[in-house]
Amino acid sequence: MAHTRLYRNGVLDAEGFPIADVSDYVGDPSCTIWFDLCSPTPDDLAVISEELGLHALAVEDVLHDRQRPKLDVYDTHLFLAVYGERLDTETGDITSTEIDIFVTRNALVTVRENDQFDVDEVIRRWDANREMAKHGVGFLLHGLLDYVVDGHFEIIQSLDDQIEQLENHLFDNQISGRDLQQRTFAMRKNLVQFRRAVLPMREVINSLIRRDLHVVEPAMAPYYQDVYDHVMRVTEWTDSLRDLVGNIRETSLTQQSYRLNDIMKKLTSWAAIIAVPTMITGFYGQNVPYPGAEQPIGFWVSTLVIIVASSSLYLLFRKQDWL
Repeated sequence: MAHTRLYRNGVLDAEGFPIADVSDYVGDPSCTIWFDLCSPTPDDLAVISEELGLHALAVEDVLHDRQRPKLDVYDTHLFLAVYGERLDTETGDITSTEIDIFVTRNALVTVRENDQFDVDEVIRRWDANREMAKHGVGFLLHGLLDYVVDGHFEIIQSLDDQIEQLENHLFDNQISGRDLQQRTFAMRKNLVQFRRAVLPMREVINSLIRRDLHVVEPAMAPYYQDVYDHVMRVTEWTDSLRDLVGNIRETSLTQQSYRLNDIMKKLTSWAAIIAVPTMITGFYGQNVPYPGAEQPIGFWVSTLVIIVASSSLYLLFRKQDWL
């Protein structure tokens, strides 16, 4: 069964009908149509393009993956490219699903890159606000974008929790410096990828709110403004977390330098202490006569000098916090 819906005069009239039947309703001003395509072939897009009068450049953008999130305005329709993001809690990787959207006067067409984007949840949101369906395509587009942006919000909250755990590990020595560096690098990579998907959304939503596009009715404007506010929060949050990850990395490197300096101080201090008995025993090991040579007092004097000198150096280095 295809993902298709027909609203007539703001009331859900049919769903699950074949996409081929869209042509029967698209010319009726009282009808609002939505249908979804998942990984369509070029031939499928050609049929839809001819039926709805889609621009060739917009159809070409659908066929080429990894479009930048954007809003293109054509004479008969709008074209949007957005990304649904999903965070794998086990691996920590973020996967993106490109969603291309065609918006005409009374039709909304969604083209998903794959089936990783949960379009059923979008349908549930539409059903939860049936009284808003009278606003036509603007209502359907809002439900879709609201779900996409809410997904972004959930991911950035999860990333914030992970970064907070990294901060706690900075000083508890529960993970090695190498592991901390790897996790920090992976987190920064995720944030860079995530930022590419969410930052342009500000321009997309802001452009939709413009009155000259005639997509958002005045009654729907506050709802789109709410989506825009969420987008702004996500983008600002993403930038702050990216800076925070950079600070964690710099702090980790600074800690490693401090530990290295601390180790070098200890090694240098012990080397200085060991050098004293080495010097004294080396002096008394000469093959020439010296005061106390071949006498017990010579041994006791050298031993006493070693103990006193080494102890003095040890106490001095402890006082300087080198040991």
